[in-house]
Amino acid sequence: MNGCGHNTKPSAGNPKNSLPDTSKDLVVGRPCDRCEDMFYGGKPPDDSIGSSTAIATSHEPGERMEIQAVVVLKDGITPAGNFVLYIYHTNNEGLYAPSDTQTIVRFNGHLRNWVKTDAQGKFSFSSIRPAPYPTRNIPAHIHIILKEPGKIPYYIDEVWFDDDPLVTKTLRQKAEKRGGDLIIHLGKNSRGIWTGNLKITAGLHIPGYP
Repeated sequence: MNGCGHNTKPSAGNPKNSLPDTSKDLVVGRPCDRCEDMFYGGKPPDDSIGSSTAIATSHEPGERMEIQAVVVLKDGITPAGNFVLYIYHTNNEGLYAPSDTQTIVRFNGHLRNWVKTDAQGKFSFSSIRPAPYPTRNIPAHIHIILKEPGKIPYYIDEVWFDDDPLVTKTLRQKAEKRGGDLIIHLGKNSRGIWTGNLKITAGLHIPGYP
């Protein structure tokens, strides 16, 4: 499913001068009308982004969630180090709710952050478990935009949860599997936190990817 498709309105208010120079990067994964969102609204320099991040604060309403993840190259084995991921999702009401002080990319809401894979291709993030949209028959999901060295950003499939009744057999069959099968299993640990593991295969089923 299109990881940028929840909102297709123009990115009004985003400062174009905040975009990095990607003119020499290989164009892959197009079309994607929201992939440049990852550069807006306080993105830190790549060399300051860590392999673990918190998307939600401890005060965010909702059930806590922790995801351990790995990115591998298209061969399915080789770790993909130094890849930056922009991750965002809805709150516990199924809304992309911006914070009171948020002025840029408000359509992504405040539950958003960046993370970078380590040398073993691993990264992790903590947040709350997102809720599905309140007025649509769409599963709860996590959006991820991937920026790897030498290529423009591209979206991968939305991350879905296998216990979500909205993840039907029909939707499973329609999944594009951009980046692999991103329907993951969550289970609660002894602390009552939802935990899961995610594997992303860079370039898999991405148009224009060598």
